[in-house]
Amino acid sequence: LKHKGKAPTDYSNDEAYQCARLCGLNIISQLKAACGGNLNQVKRIVKLVGFVNCQPDFYDIPKVINGASDLMVEVFGDAGRHARSAVGSVSLPLNVPTEVEAIVELRSAPGGQGV
Repeated sequence: LKHKGKAPTDYSNDEAYQCARLCGLNIISQLKAACGGNLNQVKRIVKLVGFVNCQPDFYDIPKVINGASDLMVEVFGDAGRHARSAVGSVSLPLNVPTEVEAIVELRSAPGGQGV
């Protein structure tokens, strides 16, 4: 793990945004592997769910998760625009500062088979 800790105690909003962006990069890396190296197989990003490890009085959770959301639009354009949930948590596994999950729609492979 590259980062451990809470926002804003251990990470500023900008640093936590970068942590969420790194989660987004990890998602894209997994997508690329699942698509045989061809990100053109991604039809659209349907939804992201982001969690921020934070103090109970931290309210900038959506701003932090924008790190992952902004990246999806940068990489996929309009296909990267998505629904989203952003949730604050007093604890995350392994004390990671952010966690992001994605629901992604892929294009069908030739012959109508899903990828």
